[in-house]
Amino acid sequence: MINKLVEKIQKMNAPIVVGLDPMMKFVPEHITKKAFEEYGETLEGAAEAIWQYNKGIVDAIYDLVPAVKPQIAMYEQFGIPGLVAFHKTVEYCKQKGLVVIGDIKRGDIGSTSEAYAVGHLGKVAVGSKSYYGFDEDFVTVNPYLGSDGVNPFIKVCKEEKKGIFVLVKTSNPSSGEFQDRLVDGKPLYEIVGEQVAKWGEDCMGDSYSYVGAVVGATYPEQGKLLRKVMPKAFILVPGYGAQGGKGADLVHFFNEDGLGAIINSSRGIIAAYQQEKYAQFGGLNYAEASRQAVLDMKEDIASALANR
Repeated sequence: MINKLVEKIQKMNAPIVVGLDPMMKFVPEHITKKAFEEYGETLEGAAEAIWQYNKGIVDAIYDLVPAVKPQIAMYEQFGIPGLVAFHKTVEYCKQKGLVVIGDIKRGDIGSTSEAYAVGHLGKVAVGSKSYYGFDEDFVTVNPYLGSDGVNPFIKVCKEEKKGIFVLVKTSNPSSGEFQDRLVDGKPLYEIVGEQVAKWGEDCMGDSYSYVGAVVGATYPEQGKLLRKVMPKAFILVPGYGAQGGKGADLVHFFNEDGLGAIINSSRGIIAAYQQEKYAQFGGLNYAEASRQAVLDMKEDIASALANR
């Protein structure tokens, strides 16, 4: 799957992933109104609204970007109907040829991580048969329980030719409370990055490993260091746009071949119509606003890489 992701990035000239992180305040009124008329102001109504909202965005951007990243918490808040909407979104994106990165941030003791890995990347045994659960192509993994929590994901990745992105240096303001702590003279995030590189040595695609890393756009200097620590790891970079990251901050996340990183923007794209820059589209044309935001992001990143 890492080979497919690299190939699609090259073909589209777009090292971009769109975060499908729906919140009800992002969904235009005409969509919520129709969903509530059918299902009422219920969890089912909310789930239908976010599913239709997602579908409109995917239809508008699938030919521009290689991948999407649905954040499962935004669906879980609506209970079982929300998880159904998550599953429908994953399936629909794959039908459109998109690589799907499930932003699930799982990581637990061995047996629990094994169940997470099977449920999201692999197949679960049911009697004499086996079935895919959510069936994403990649997932995000929290490494802070150690190898016990990561190895089950790596095992399934080898079996299914899928991948993971391990949290190394996250984009949130308080990430440094733990991730920047010095251990034997090194910040913890660097030690985690070194371990990601080791995990990845045995999980190589053609040029990059199935084991990638998450490093926030809001920490470009740390990204520069970690790019050297993990030369074969693809880096998923959240924090572009709404969290303050911009194209000029991102050049050090890429290798000299122009690859090695994929930049995420979530609400900066999916809620673009609510920004002053794209307000002329209005709620009825929210998907077209998202498409324009993707085009602007592509131009920003391409310009930054060309001038690095």
